[in-house]
Amino acid sequence: MKTIELSINQQVHRIEVDPEMPLLWAIRDIVGLKGTKFGCGQGLCGACTVQLDGQAIRSCQTPVGSITAKQKITTIEGASTRLEKIIQAAWIEHQVPQCGYCQSGQIMSATALLKSNPKPSESDIENYMSGNICRCGTYSRIKSAIQTAAKNASKNASKSTKS
Repeated sequence: MKTIELSINQQVHRIEVDPEMPLLWAIRDIVGLKGTKFGCGQGLCGACTVQLDGQAIRSCQTPVGSITAKQKITTIEGASTRLEKIIQAAWIEHQVPQCGYCQSGQIMSATALLKSNPKPSESDIENYMSGNICRCGTYSRIKSAIQTAAKNASKNASKSTKS
């Protein structure tokens, strides 16, 4: 066991865990944030996606001991930036979720995509999001929501630069 300091959603958590514990279990079972989901445990489905310093990562495959105290972890509960709110609004507009199980991982991946590529092509979206599985098959709605979010974020950004 080791004391590890994690910055999750702008709050510091000091936890006593085995450094090899997957970040997913530290987030869910130790810190108590249940929005990040367990899907496959092998990094294949994307349900456990969180952001580490703005990059989408699979928390089920990331040992908690590999994260430094200076790195910033964002889970769906902390997804409150302007861009994340725009993405969530687009998700609602396009009625993306059916069962909803994959949605936190989908939104965290979509946010990382739009942070790195604010104007993705259809193929950029398909390639980036291909690692996130939706058992309900709402892929066309996910793609449409990301396209809408990209347009709305771009409009919002141009309004704020004119002000």
